[in-house]
Parts: sequence; C-alpha cells; structure tokens
Amino acid sequence: MPYTVLARKYRSQTFDDVIGQDPIAQTLKNAIKTGRVAHAYLFSGTRGVGKTTMARVLAKALNCLAVDEPTTKPCCKCDSCAAINVGDDIDVIEIDGASNNRVGEIRELRENAIYRPARSRFKIYIIDEVHMLTVSAFNALLKTLEEPPSHIKFIFATTEPNKVIATIQSRCQRFDFSNIGPAAIAKQLKDILAQEKIRYQEDLLLPLAKMANGSMRDGLSLLDRLISAGVEPLTVELLEEFLGQPDSEKIWDLIGQIGDSDAAGTLAATEGLISAGISEVQIVDSLIDYMRDLMVVKSTSPDSELVILTAQQRKRAGELAERFDVAALVYNISTLEKLRWAIKNSDTSRALLEASLLRFALSEHFLNVDALVAQLKGGAGTSAKKKAPVNTESRLRPEPAEPVIPAAPVENSDRAQSPAPCDIQLIKDKWQDILNLVSTRLGPGTSSLLSCAVPSRIENGTLVLEFDVSDKGKADICASNGRPEQIGAFLSEKFATSISVRIEVPGAAKTKAESKAEQQKTGSQRRNELLNDPAVKAILMGLDATITGVEERQ
Repeated sequence: MPYTVLARKYRSQTFDDVIGQDPIAQTLKNAIKTGRVAHAYLFSGTRGVGKTTMARVLAKALNCLAVDEPTTKPCCKCDSCAAINVGDDIDVIEIDGASNNRVGEIRELRENAIYRPARSRFKIYIIDEVHMLTVSAFNALLKTLEEPPSHIKFIFATTEPNKVIATIQSRCQRFDFSNIGPAAIAKQLKDILAQEKIRYQEDLLLPLAKMANGSMRDGLSLLDRLISAGVEPLTVELLEEFLGQPDSEKIWDLIGQIGDSDAAGTLAATEGLISAGISEVQIVDSLIDYMRDLMVVKSTSPDSELVILTAQQRKRAGELAERFDVAALVYNISTLEKLRWAIKNSDTSRALLEASLLRFALSEHFLNVDALVAQLKGGAGTSAKKKAPVNTESRLRPEPAEPVIPAAPVENSDRAQSPAPCDIQLIKDKWQDILNLVSTRLGPGTSSLLSCAVPSRIENGTLVLEFDVSDKGKADICASNGRPEQIGAFLSEKFATSISVRIEVPGAAKTKAESKAEQQKTGSQRRNELLNDPAVKAILMGLDATITGVEERQ
C-alpha cells in the first residue's frame, strides 16, 4: 500500500478537528445551524493554516448524505464525504486557480454551473489560489457570483487577498485565517507521534513547531522528513543534521560572546556555525529569533508566556539577558533585519556578518548620537554601552592599586577634630593621578573633560577649575548633569575633607560687539554654519536625517 504523508493522513475531518481556527469554525457552524450559509466565501491566510481543509469540511457539512439537511457534524463515512476527502466528488469541484486562470475556463465553469448536482444538495466550487485568475476571468465570474443559482456555492482560497479584485471580495464573506501558534502545533505533533508509535525527546517538539512558522502543513512535512531519517528516538540534534537548523547551543554561545564584549570569541563562534554548514542568512535569522526572546525576557521575566522556550532554554535566556539592556537588543534586532537583505545580495556576506557582530560586541568603542551631539557642543563624547563596560584585559592581569593621595598635614591638635582644608598645590601636583582615578570611578568621559581643566584656586572650600575659552563647550558639559557634585564628592573622599567644585571659563564673556554681531546673524546663516559642522554632518549621515529647523536656547 502506498505511503500517505502525514499532512494528508492526519488532515482535519470536521470543524472541531481544525487546529487554531476556532472562531472561523464556530461562525460556520452557527451559519449552518441557523440556515444562513452564504453563496460565496473567501478564505485568506498564509500557506498550511487550513483554508482548503476548512473548505472541504464545509462542503461535507453541506452535502453529507447521512442526514436530511446540512449538519455541523458530517459523518465522514457516506459516499459524498468519502469522495470529498480524496477530492473526487462529482458535485464538489476543486479547481487550481494558478493553472485554470484564463477567461475561457471560467466561462466553461459558468456554463456548467446552471446544471443541478448529481446526487447532493449543492454543487460546490472550491477555487484554490483564486488571486491567480486574470482580470478578465474575474469579470467573467462576476454575474454568476452575484446572482448564483440556489444550488451553487463558491469557496475561494488565497494567500494574497490583496490581489483579488474588490468587486469579487464585495460579493463574498471573507474569513482571515491566522497563523497557528507553536504551542498548538507542538501539541498536534505530539499526538501524531503517539499515534504513529514513534519515540522522541520532549525538547524536540517546540523547536520543530517554531520552524513551521505558523503552518501546520509545514510542521507535518518537517516531521515527515525527520521520521524518514530512520533514527529513533527523534532528538533536537536531528534538526541540525537533517533539517539544517543551527545548533541552539552554538547560537547561545555566540550571543554570550557578544554580551561579554569578546571580539575573538565572537569571531570564533561565528566560524563554528559557518563551518557546520549554516549560511550567513540562517545565522542572522536565528540571532533575530533568539535576541527577540532575550528582549522579552529582559522586559518581563524568564517565566513569561510571551516566549516559547523549554525550561533549560528559559534558564539560559535569563542568564544571557543580564548581559544586555533592552535598548541594545532592540538596536541589534533592527540592525540584523536590515543586514539580512544586504547579505542576500552581497558577494562578501561573511565579512558583512562578522563586521556587524563585532559592532555589537564592541559597542562601547563606538560613538552614539549623544556623543556626536557632545562633539557638536565642543565636548568629549561618551560611548554607547549595551551594559556596564567589560574590561577584557582585567581577566588577564590584576588591576593596579589606586594611587594614594595624602591629605594636607594637620597644623595643630585643635583642628584634628574637623577635616583639614585641602592645599591647591597638592591638587596640582597630584592632578594626573586624580584624573586616572576619575576615569576609573566616574568614567573616561568625565576624565577626558577634566583633562582640559586647570586647578586654579580654592575659595572657602570650593575648588575652582578653569577651562580655556576654546574649551568652553567642554566646560559647559562638565558643569551639567550633576558632574561638579560627583567630582566634589570624589575629591572629598580622597582628601578626607569637604570639597565642592566650580567650573569657570575666564574671558568667556562676549564683548558687546560680538554679542550684537551674533544677534544680527540671520537664520539662514546659522543654518549654513550648522550644516557645515563636521559633527552635524556625521549625525545626519548616521541617522539618514535632515534638519527641519534651528531652535536657539538661552
């Protein structure tokens, strides 16, 4: 006896059997019960979600010979039901719209439609991929579709409803079939494997169901391929070996290397995937899928129902999510989606992939928009981070001890009860050591700003840091966002005395003539100056943006 593939062998026979389309099945059952069955239906949805199956179930419900009227529970045993199951019923005509799309064939259909069914209640036309009909063929069908004989029912199925002309759609009741969820597909696969008495590992079902991309037929076809390999029990490893699915452990390892900012490890993990026969596009698709799971886990929790993962995968995702922040994952996913199309049309797809992955791993070393804006204002920008920066060299050598900065000597015992005032000369002598400590404690951005400052004097416990007029932009940044308080708190800790910080730019006040000339500048002149600024050009190029207006702030 010839072998029947699983997609045909386990095709749904009744409304209750159809997986993942309960609202549509319930609506059609109610229409049958109340005698409100339309003369034309349009079923739309992606491949393998049950459009043609639902059309056959509806045809059996209308023509079942075991009852005297349409029923919501066809017997599936009478001559009509059996013939419909195999597509051989004389009164249920299934037509492939792709190969019968010309106007002459539709005219023939229209001429035959006037004849009553041979043995059933209705003559039913099921036209699959109806969007493939030509405009002339659609127009030839309009009159019959609008005023059909009482014994005629039309059921159209399509994966591209937008290509069905509006005059056809307006004469039909349209039902949009949704993609089937991975959990529902996994449950159906589990039931089929039990009926087929095939041993399998539980961890296989979810990855296989996700590979189906919402299509039950695709899921059954993939399962058929695994069974044909002749290996039992069915395992996750077979997905990589026989279906070309990337090894999940290798993908997790690659994401882990990116999270650790390990450039060499990122390249090695990518090489491992490519050496296993995984294409660059498959790697990108897998990274998008896995990083989406990390984004959801980071935003919610590892136990969220928004991710379809096994218990072990949930634990792994929770650990990896701690190495990223949500903004970085959103950026990575959007970048990978753009990269996917570039890789498909590139002769250097591997180089593009590796460059992008290194961009993710070394994100701390690239300037972000804030840094470019800081450059525009004349300041030193800070780097974009996916989380707290990781010092890869710290794994290889111990961190140097912080240089000790002695406090100013106490002059007499009466002052030993309170902190001693700090000496400006001591700060000047130790300024480079202070900058090194600031870089470690407050970040390289703040240290870079202070490198342009000179300790000038101490007034009533306030350290005055002077910037040159040419560094006024850096002085403005250093004086904002609470940096003086941070620096003061740091110096107070190091010198064991209370120190506050004030930023000054001697000679920064504009002369009256300069101020007047600045005020007299036209908006066009200011706009041109901005457009010619290198930092602004970098921002516009990086964001693919244009300037729509210039706003001046006091």
